Amino acid sequence: MSLVAAAAPAGPRAAGFARRIGVRLATLLAVAFAWEGLVLLLGIRPFYLPRLSAVLAAILATPGAYASGFLRTLTETLIGFVAGGAFGVAVAVAFLRLRTLREMVFPLFVVSQTIPVIAFGALVVLWFGNTLMAKAVIAFYLTFFPVTVNALIGLEAVDPRQIALMRSFGASPRQILLRLQLPSALPQTFVALRLAASLSLVGAIVGEWFGDTTGLGVLLLQAMYTENVVAIWAALLVSAFLGTGFYAAVAFVERRLVFWGAEQ
Repeated sequence: MSLVAAAAPAGPRAAGFARRIGVRLATLLAVAFAWEGLVLLLGIRPFYLPRLSAVLAAILATPGAYASGFLRTLTETLIGFVAGGAFGVAVAVAFLRLRTLREMVFPLFVVSQTIPVIAFGALVVLWFGNTLMAKAVIAFYLTFFPVTVNALIGLEAVDPRQIALMRSFGASPRQILLRLQLPSALPQTFVALRLAASLSLVGAIVGEWFGDTTGLGVLLLQAMYTENVVAIWAALLVSAFLGTGFYAAVAFVERRLVFWGAEQ
C-alpha cells in the first residue's frame, strides 16, 4: 500500500512537467514565428532587426565557433557561479554566528558592489591575465553578494522557538545549522541563485571583452567591430539560450531540493 501511495503523485507530477515543457515550447515557437513574420510584414531593415532565419543561418555557417564559444563561456560561468554561491552561503553563516564580523565586513561588501563591473574586470584581467580564471573571478564577483544577502535573510528568519526546541533536545549548534537553519534558508537562497545564474553569465561575457580567443563575449565584440548586425544577433541568441538553460537548470534543482517552496 505504501508503494502505491508513494507512486500515486508521480503521474500528476509528470503531467505537470510535460505541460510546462509544452507551454515553453509553444511560447518559443510563437516568438520565432512572430520575429520572422513581423520582419517580413513590416519590412524592417536587417540593420535594425534581421530575420530569425538569417540569424540561424549565420550560426549554422560557422557552428564550431559558436559551439566552442558556448562551452568556454559556460565553463567560466559555472566556475564563478558555484564558487560565488558556496562563498556566499559560507559568509552568511559566518555573519549569522559572528555579528562583529558582519558589522566590519558587510559594509565592505556593499562598497565592492558599487564598483562598475567593467572597472573591476579591468583589474582582474591585469592580475590574472586573459585566462579562464579571470573571467570566472568576474562571474564570482557578481554572484556572491546576492547569495550572501539572501542566505543571511533566510538564516535569520528561522523561528527562534524551533531553535530553542532543538536545543532542549540536546542538539549542538552544528546540528541546528545543518538540520534546521540551512534547510529553512534554502527558499530564500535559491531566489538569489536564480538571479546569480544570469549575473554570472554577464560577468563571464564582460570578462571576455578584455581580450580572449574564444567565448560568446569574443564573438559579440568581433561582430560589433565589423558592424555585422546578423552576427551580433547570433551571439545574442546563443547567449540567451545559454542563460535560459542555466536558469532552468537552477530552477530544476530548486524544485527537487525545495519542493515545499520552489516555483511551480
